[in-house]
Amino acid sequence: MKNTARIFGVFAMVALAASCANNNSTEAAAEEDVVATPNVTIAQVGRQIVPQSNVYTSTVQANVVNNIAPQSVVRIKQINVEIGDFVSKGQVLARMDVANLEQVKMQLVNDSTELARIKGLYEVGGVSKSDLDQITLAYNVRKTSYDNLLENTVLRSPITGVITARNYDKGDMYSMSQPIFTVQEITPVKLLVGVSESDYTKVKKGDKVSIEVDALPGETFEGSVERLYPTIDPVSHTFNVEVRVLNRDRKLRPGMYARVSVGFGENNSVVVPDRALVRLQGSGDKFVYVYNPSTKTVSFVKVEVGVRFDTSAEILSGVEDGAYVVTEGQIRIKDGIEVEASEK
Repeated sequence: MKNTARIFGVFAMVALAASCANNNSTEAAAEEDVVATPNVTIAQVGRQIVPQSNVYTSTVQANVVNNIAPQSVVRIKQINVEIGDFVSKGQVLARMDVANLEQVKMQLVNDSTELARIKGLYEVGGVSKSDLDQITLAYNVRKTSYDNLLENTVLRSPITGVITARNYDKGDMYSMSQPIFTVQEITPVKLLVGVSESDYTKVKKGDKVSIEVDALPGETFEGSVERLYPTIDPVSHTFNVEVRVLNRDRKLRPGMYARVSVGFGENNSVVVPDRALVRLQGSGDKFVYVYNPSTKTVSFVKVEVGVRFDTSAEILSGVEDGAYVVTEGQIRIKDGIEVEASEK
């Protein structure tokens, strides 16, 4: 009897423990059901005017680059400018040895004297018209030779710009291996921008663009489209757009790395907060959670993103005007579940 009582006692204790365990499991499950409805923050989205633009990288270039050198081997007699000097169009940069020039000048004087004598004889019938034409031609050839030699003896700048290279010193013999000077026009400057093929019809001559350079943080320069190159690169699928910047203050210098913002008009598009976008790991696709107020559920929707600006993003497709999107709490939710939403 005692053994039987002990056995019943054991069974009673086991049953009681099982009952408690079941009660605890039920309570835990109930608590879990309560916690399973996550809290999220939502925002209503709408349409607004979104300026369309893309940012391209480029390098500042001189508008014109001239290499200054004579046509023949000759000694340099005088150097008038140094690297970094700003020069005006027509300014004398250097003078070469004048021996050849003086010799041709004397011959030109003789030809001029002879031409005057023949003209006098022709007027009184002393020589024929062919004789006059022959001496006139000889004089004109000598004059052209002298003018050309003068241009190559007194070297002048063909543009207003800055000296960016000087490869010889006074007294050196110019060897034709490299120019004596390089002068670059930097008012204005230009940039070649490789614009994507899809935007070919959107860019027009005269369009305004903005430029920023790393060397001058915080400053923005205005330029305009000067010309469109007529062909598209079959490999990169881009075409060159030449942008001109007046650069009157000469702050922009050739070689500076630049970011060029090119505008393509405006769109009236749905705009969502940037924090609403969800990016799938390993994919370039972007999604948002759209909240349905009537069912209190969310849908995971793929979207096409346009221009990004400030803390917002333009949505080209996937979200309708007036919809609610989840802006906080996305990590705790998934497609189709019910959520507790609060709007900010």
